[in-house]
Amino acid sequence: MRVLSHHIAIRIIENEHDRLSAVIQGMQHFVRAINKGKKAPDPKVFRAMLVYISEYPQKVHHPKEDQYLFARLRQRTNRINQTLEELESQHKQGESQLCALELALTQYELEGAAAFQSFFDMVETHAKFHSDHMGLEEDVVLPAAIKFLTQDDWAVINAQFAANADPLAGSGYKESLDKLFALIVNIAPAPIGRGPAT
Repeated sequence: MRVLSHHIAIRIIENEHDRLSAVIQGMQHFVRAINKGKKAPDPKVFRAMLVYISEYPQKVHHPKEDQYLFARLRQRTNRINQTLEELESQHKQGESQLCALELALTQYELEGAAAFQSFFDMVETHAKFHSDHMGLEEDVVLPAAIKFLTQDDWAVINAQFAANADPLAGSGYKESLDKLFALIVNIAPAPIGRGPAT
């Protein structure tokens, strides 16, 4: 359950979760449709989705959580240290999971139906992983942040998230990801996007 908060950082985190979920659920929708015998979307739909879910968490979303939100929480309380450690471990696991997902997609593109089950399983595994991960952040970390962080903490965290302080800040990287998200919406068939229905 989401918390009601006036903090900019919380709204940004939840918005980023929503965008990531939309893309991951879109991929999940397509593999389930294919599994039921429906036509597969153009491969570029899967590729665009994969680029988004690999780039956005690793280069924009997770570094901000680790460096600002989690670090400040550790300074104020030790009550959720185990949760923070688990989430940071998951941030690292996510990268290897995405490599496996990309490999499964490549094999599916090359081998077709013979490699579909592996790709299907990887998409389902990653979707559950992401859902559980974001749920833990929203159910445990964000309420703890509201409870324990000070106004000074929030001033720093809100400023960093509002500025989208990522490793490539100022390079147009955020704009590129926004364009990629728009591309996914435009090329993905309905009901996920605005492209032609499959």
